[in-house]
This record gives sequence, C-alpha cells and structure tokens, in this order.
Amino acid sequence: MTITLKTAADIERMRVAGRLASEVLDMLTPHVKPGITTEQLDKLAHDHIVKVQKAIPAPLNYQPPGYTPYPKSICTSVNHQICHGIPNERALKSGDIVNIDVTVIKDGWHGDTSRMFIVGEGSIAAKRLCQITYDAMWKGIQKVKPGVRLGDIGHAIQTFTENQGFSVVREFCGHGIGSKFHEEPQVLHYGRPGTLEELVPGMVFTIEPMVNAGRREIKEMGDGWTIVTKDRSLSAQWEHTIVVTETGYEVLTVSEGSPALPAFMTA
Repeated sequence: MTITLKTAADIERMRVAGRLASEVLDMLTPHVKPGITTEQLDKLAHDHIVKVQKAIPAPLNYQPPGYTPYPKSICTSVNHQICHGIPNERALKSGDIVNIDVTVIKDGWHGDTSRMFIVGEGSIAAKRLCQITYDAMWKGIQKVKPGVRLGDIGHAIQTFTENQGFSVVREFCGHGIGSKFHEEPQVLHYGRPGTLEELVPGMVFTIEPMVNAGRREIKEMGDGWTIVTKDRSLSAQWEHTIVVTETGYEVLTVSEGSPALPAFMTA
C-alpha cells in the first residue's frame, strides 16, 4: 500500500478545496426544506461550484472501474439511502433526512465533506440518529495523531455507535484523498485497537461513518450507485477531510457555517 504524504504546500491547497466544499453546504442549507427536489439542490451546487468558486464538482462523470459514470455533481442520500444517492425529481418532505455529500476540485486538489439535514420537522428518532452519527465522526477524529493506528479510529467509532444501539456500515469507508479523489489508506469505521496502518504527519484522509438505525446489512439499487439499508431503516452519515499534523490533526473541511462541535469536544 502506497500512502502519499502531503507537503505543507499541498495541505495549503487542500485547505482551500476543503473550505470550498464546506461552503457549498453552507450555501445549500437554507434551501433544504419541504418541496425542494434533490435535482434542484444539485443544480444550485453545480452552478455555485463552477461559476462562483471556479472549481470542479468531482462526482460528475466520476467512473471507478465497473461503474457507469456518476451523473450528478453531488450525492443526496434520503432516509434509508446510505450513500451515493443520485439527485432526482422527488420533492423532499417534512420529516425526511438527507445526507448531502460534496467534493470539489480546486487547482487539482480535492476537498470532500458531507452533512446531514433534517427537512422540516424531524422525528425524535431521526434527530437522535443524525446527532449520534455526528458524534461518532468526532469520536474518530478525536483519535487522530501520529503513532495512532487506523484500527484505533474504527474501534472508537464502532464502540460508541453500537453502545447507542445503532449499527455501522462495513462495506464503505473513509479514504485517502489529495490530487486523486480516492487514495490509500482505507479508513474503516469499525475495527480493533492497535491494528492497521500507523498515522504519520502529512497523511490526509476522510472520516465518514455511515450509521444505520436498524441492522448494518446493505443492498445496491438498480441504478448501480445508490446504496440502501436492507431493512429500510434510516441511515445517516457525516464526513470531514482530516490531515495528520505533528501533534494531532487539523480538519480541512470547515467554513463559517460548519455545525458546532459536540459538547465532548469542547469540554
């Protein structure tokens, strides 16, 4: 496995790309309300990335081996959709939850982040799922520093999530990122402490746990992209891009509208 370490100049460019990705989510936030379609959100995001940010939406026409090209500029995963939901003409309704996943390329470097949105009035159960998943991401981020192993991050996320009565999706994980959208290492959201690669300064990767209200089993829909919970339970996901620093970590995908840190991070 070849993990590409980033230089200070690389990281500075990734800070810019990460901030831009987060600002797309800031821009979309007031629009996520009952009656809007995910297709309309995609167009808003596409136009903002291309015309305002002078950047490139990385998902558009992205084609890993064995896949058809992804047809949209963002991913929108609604309710029981876990990830890679394709924006469409269905209007969001009050009570829906939706993950919006944005990746921009600016000057050749990627910034990748996602947030959960509760449309209108969400149920207590939906709000709890979204909050626990957000906390789980930060439980993983909190672990990041030189000398820690990737298994420590996965273990922190898994134990926290399962102790809350939820399940962690195994088939999809975080990933290295830089001038390429997906690089080594793979960042599992479950695992055993002290296992897998050791973190060193200059590593950049995403932490993006997918958490199901029911069982962890998944299935792929006929479009070849959208992944859903097999039991049709709700699913949530949050994502940040992280760089390992000399003393800990820095989150690269932050902006003025980023949600507040969980209480345990500021205690």
